[in-house]
Amino acid sequence: QVQVVESGGGLVQPGGSLTLSCVVSGRIFSTSAMAWYRQTPGKQRELVAGITNGGTTNYADFVQGRFTISRDNAKDTAYLQMNNLKVEGTAVYCCNVEPKFSPSEYWGLGTRVTVSS
Repeated sequence: QVQVVESGGGLVQPGGSLTLSCVVSGRIFSTSAMAWYRQTPGKQRELVAGITNGGTTNYADFVQGRFTISRDNAKDTAYLQMNNLKVEGTAVYCCNVEPKFSPSEYWGLGTRVTVSS
């Protein structure tokens, strides 16, 4: 049984930082690509950042060097370090898991980030 659990969201002022975590159970983490998406009401879910099982990363243009995605295979955990957060970064951030050897993908319920003064 695969479970995906995000944490680390909260309220932060503009310009502040947060680190999100995504823990994956089910022994699939090390062979899975991981990605963070964000969702706001009335908008389509959009990709924030991704990392392959080999460690190759990619970022949405709006990240502009402010975020870093990483993974710790020993802890079955992916991270999203977010610096210099902007008000428009307010969203529910969800973790996506794409196993290399399965057609399935998995999602967590998300963690809410609110950027406000």
